[in-house]
Amino acid sequence: MRNKSMTLIAMLTVLIVVGVTPVMAGDGSAANKVSTLLANKHETDNFKLIHVADLAALKADPKSHVVILDANAESTRDKYGVIPGARLLPSYNKYDISTELPAAKNTKLVFYCANTSCMASHGAARRAVGAGYTDVSVMADGIMGWDAAGQPREAAAAAQHTAAQHAAM
Repeated sequence: MRNKSMTLIAMLTVLIVVGVTPVMAGDGSAANKVSTLLANKHETDNFKLIHVADLAALKADPKSHVVILDANAESTRDKYGVIPGARLLPSYNKYDISTELPAAKNTKLVFYCANTSCMASHGAARRAVGAGYTDVSVMADGIMGWDAAGQPREAAAAAQHTAAQHAAM
Protein backbone atom coordinates (compact mmCIF):
# COMPACT_ATOMS: atom_id res chain seq x y z
CA MET A 1 0.00 0.00 0.00
CA ARG A 2 2.85 2.37 0.85
CA ASN A 3 4.44 1.87 -2.60
CA LYS A 4 1.15 2.70 -4.32
CA SER A 5 0.82 5.87 -2.26
CA MET A 6 4.38 6.94 -3.05
CA THR A 7 3.82 6.27 -6.75
CA LEU A 8 0.61 8.30 -6.71
CA ILE A 9 2.35 11.20 -4.93
CA ALA A 10 5.20 11.11 -7.45
CA MET A 11 2.79 11.12 -10.39
CA LEU A 12 0.79 14.01 -8.93
CA THR A 13 3.99 15.98 -8.34
CA VAL A 14 5.01 15.53 -11.98
CA LEU A 15 1.56 16.61 -13.16
CA ILE A 16 1.65 19.69 -10.94
CA VAL A 17 5.14 20.66 -12.14
CA VAL A 18 4.17 20.06 -15.76
CA GLY A 19 0.95 21.98 -15.28
CA VAL A 20 2.73 25.12 -14.12
CA THR A 21 5.55 24.95 -16.67
CA PRO A 22 5.09 27.81 -19.15
CA VAL A 23 4.43 26.79 -22.72
CA MET A 24 6.98 28.13 -25.20
CA ALA A 25 6.83 25.57 -27.98
CA GLY A 26 5.00 22.44 -28.99
CA ASP A 27 1.33 21.73 -28.56
CA GLY A 28 1.32 22.64 -24.86
CA SER A 29 -0.18 19.34 -23.77
CA ALA A 30 0.93 17.72 -20.54
CA ALA A 31 2.21 14.75 -22.55
CA ASN A 32 4.36 17.07 -24.67
CA LYS A 33 5.77 18.76 -21.56
CA VAL A 34 6.52 15.42 -19.88
CA SER A 35 8.26 14.05 -22.99
CA THR A 36 10.31 17.25 -23.23
CA LEU A 37 11.37 16.93 -19.59
CA LEU A 38 12.18 13.24 -19.93
CA ALA A 39 14.25 13.85 -23.08
CA ASN A 40 16.19 16.56 -21.22
CA LYS A 41 15.45 18.91 -24.08
CA HIS A 42 14.46 22.48 -23.44
CA GLU A 43 11.29 23.63 -25.16
CA THR A 44 13.24 26.56 -26.61
CA ASP A 45 16.02 24.43 -28.14
CA ASN A 46 16.39 25.49 -31.75
CA PHE A 47 18.53 22.58 -32.89
CA LYS A 48 17.69 19.21 -34.38
CA LEU A 49 18.36 15.85 -32.77
CA ILE A 50 19.87 13.37 -35.20
CA HIS A 51 21.31 9.86 -34.89
CA VAL A 52 24.27 7.85 -36.13
CA ALA A 53 22.74 6.98 -39.51
CA ASP A 54 21.93 10.64 -40.17
CA LEU A 55 25.47 11.81 -39.42
CA ALA A 56 27.00 8.93 -41.41
CA ALA A 57 24.89 10.00 -44.41
CA LEU A 58 26.01 13.63 -44.01
CA LYS A 59 29.66 12.55 -43.84
CA ALA A 60 29.24 10.45 -46.97
CA ASP A 61 27.70 13.35 -48.92
CA PRO A 62 30.43 15.70 -50.17
CA LYS A 63 27.79 18.38 -50.82
CA SER A 64 26.72 18.52 -47.15
CA HIS A 65 29.83 20.46 -46.01
CA VAL A 66 29.00 19.39 -42.45
CA VAL A 67 31.24 20.54 -39.61
CA ILE A 68 31.36 17.98 -36.79
CA LEU A 69 32.20 19.21 -33.30
CA ASP A 70 33.26 16.96 -30.42
CA ALA A 71 32.08 18.33 -27.05
CA ASN A 72 33.59 15.50 -24.98
CA ALA A 73 36.07 15.82 -22.15
CA GLU A 74 39.62 14.68 -22.84
CA SER A 75 39.13 11.52 -20.74
CA THR A 76 36.18 10.43 -22.92
CA ARG A 77 38.17 11.12 -26.08
CA ASP A 78 41.11 9.12 -24.74
CA LYS A 79 38.85 6.15 -23.93
CA TYR A 80 36.53 6.12 -26.98
CA GLY A 81 38.33 8.14 -29.64
CA VAL A 82 36.67 10.70 -31.89
CA ILE A 83 34.72 10.79 -35.12
CA PRO A 84 37.24 11.23 -37.97
CA GLY A 85 37.42 14.86 -39.06
CA ALA A 86 35.72 16.23 -35.96
CA ARG A 87 36.85 19.51 -34.47
CA LEU A 88 37.66 19.10 -30.80
CA LEU A 89 36.13 21.77 -28.60
CA PRO A 90 38.25 22.65 -25.56
CA SER A 91 35.06 22.83 -23.46
CA TYR A 92 31.38 22.43 -24.23
CA ASN A 93 30.39 25.57 -22.34
CA LYS A 94 33.34 27.92 -22.60
CA TYR A 95 34.66 27.46 -26.12
CA ASP A 96 35.48 30.60 -28.11
CA ILE A 97 32.74 30.84 -30.71
CA SER A 98 34.73 33.24 -32.89
CA THR A 99 37.68 30.87 -33.22
CA GLU A 100 36.12 27.42 -32.81
CA LEU A 101 33.14 27.75 -35.15
CA PRO A 102 33.12 28.67 -38.84
CA ALA A 103 32.41 32.30 -39.71
CA ALA A 104 29.39 31.49 -41.91
CA LYS A 105 26.34 31.32 -39.62
CA ASN A 106 24.48 29.04 -42.05
CA THR A 107 27.15 26.29 -41.88
CA LYS A 108 25.73 22.86 -41.05
CA LEU A 109 27.03 22.10 -37.52
CA VAL A 110 26.68 18.75 -35.75
CA PHE A 111 27.73 18.46 -32.11
CA TYR A 112 28.18 15.19 -30.25
CA CYS A 113 29.40 14.02 -26.86
CA ALA A 114 29.58 10.62 -25.12
CA ASN A 115 26.12 9.04 -25.33
CA THR A 116 22.39 9.64 -24.97
CA SER A 117 22.81 10.52 -21.27
CA CYS A 118 25.49 13.12 -21.94
CA MET A 119 24.22 16.68 -22.39
CA ALA A 120 27.52 18.44 -23.22
CA SER A 121 26.65 18.45 -26.94
CA HIS A 122 23.28 20.03 -26.15
CA GLY A 123 24.99 22.80 -24.19
CA ALA A 124 27.52 23.42 -26.95
CA ALA A 125 24.74 23.48 -29.57
CA ARG A 126 22.72 25.96 -27.50
CA ARG A 127 25.73 28.29 -27.47
CA ALA A 128 26.02 28.06 -31.26
CA VAL A 129 22.31 28.77 -31.74
CA GLY A 130 22.58 31.67 -29.31
CA ALA A 131 25.44 33.07 -31.42
CA GLY A 132 23.20 33.06 -34.49
CA TYR A 133 24.00 29.74 -36.20
CA THR A 134 20.94 28.51 -38.06
CA ASP A 135 21.66 24.89 -39.05
CA VAL A 136 22.62 23.19 -35.79
CA SER A 137 22.13 19.54 -34.82
CA VAL A 138 23.09 17.23 -31.97
CA MET A 139 23.97 13.62 -32.76
CA ALA A 140 22.31 12.27 -29.64
CA ASP A 141 23.90 8.79 -29.74
CA GLY A 142 27.33 10.23 -29.07
CA ILE A 143 30.67 8.57 -29.70
CA MET A 144 29.52 5.43 -27.89
CA GLY A 145 26.54 5.04 -30.21
CA TRP A 146 28.76 5.83 -33.18
CA ASP A 147 31.13 3.05 -32.12
CA ALA A 148 28.31 0.58 -31.36
CA ALA A 149 27.00 1.14 -34.90
CA GLY A 150 30.39 0.10 -36.30
CA GLN A 151 31.32 3.55 -37.58
CA PRO A 152 35.03 4.49 -37.80
CA ARG A 153 36.79 6.32 -35.00
CA GLU A 154 40.27 7.73 -34.66
CA ALA A 155 42.49 8.14 -31.63
CA ALA A 156 42.11 11.49 -29.90
CA ALA A 157 45.86 12.09 -30.01
CA ALA A 158 45.78 11.88 -33.81
CA ALA A 159 42.74 14.14 -34.06
CA GLN A 160 43.76 17.45 -32.61
CA HIS A 161 41.57 19.27 -35.11
CA THR A 162 40.78 22.81 -34.11
CA ALA A 163 39.05 25.52 -36.08
CA ALA A 164 42.39 27.22 -36.72
CA GLN A 165 43.88 24.01 -38.12
CA HIS A 166 40.82 23.47 -40.35
CA ALA A 167 41.06 27.02 -41.64
CA ALA A 168 44.67 26.37 -42.67
CA MET A 169 43.67 23.19 -44.57
